[in-house]
Amino acid sequence: MTASIRKIIVQVDETRMEMGQAVHPPTRRALAMAVIANPFAGKYVENLDELIAIGEELGGLLGAKCVQALGISPAQAQSYGKAAIVGEAGELEHAAAILHPKLGAPLRLAVEKGAALVPSSKKRGGLGTAIDVPLGHKDAAFVRSHFDAMEARVADAPRANEIVVAVVVTDSGRPLPRVGGLQVHDIKGEDGLR
Repeated sequence: MTASIRKIIVQVDETRMEMGQAVHPPTRRALAMAVIANPFAGKYVENLDELIAIGEELGGLLGAKCVQALGISPAQAQSYGKAAIVGEAGELEHAAAILHPKLGAPLRLAVEKGAALVPSSKKRGGLGTAIDVPLGHKDAAFVRSHFDAMEARVADAPRANEIVVAVVVTDSGRPLPRVGGLQVHDIKGEDGLR
């Protein structure tokens, strides 16, 4: 199944100053969103394989768009996250079908490795609904400096029969992190935790 994509939005957030302190190098987060038709809008369908296949397609597409927007190699990606907003004629399980079974594997390929779980969120909403895309380090979940989120919103989506699918990739953690925990240079990347 190929997703019926109405639009793709890509944006980069770059923080250069925080509380009067220079952030060097700047912290950067890229967000890529696809507004897609929901093939199951307005009806209950037991088998959600079509949405699972769409999730697999979008994981690679949106992950690659984020890496490209940051102008980095896949190995330089540090954090990732995913989210979906289902229009009112859909159900939360439609977002789950896109996000969970197969979106992660192609996203991991787009960012090279990705031993840690991909943080996620989902909700139902109308036009302009915002969602926070949770972030965590791609190889080690215990890296506190990379616990973050980025807001995703499309002014004219989701329509009742649409789903907004969002992926965020970063090239860094939060600006000026200082709450301790596992440091990036200490990551083993074996079990997705440390």
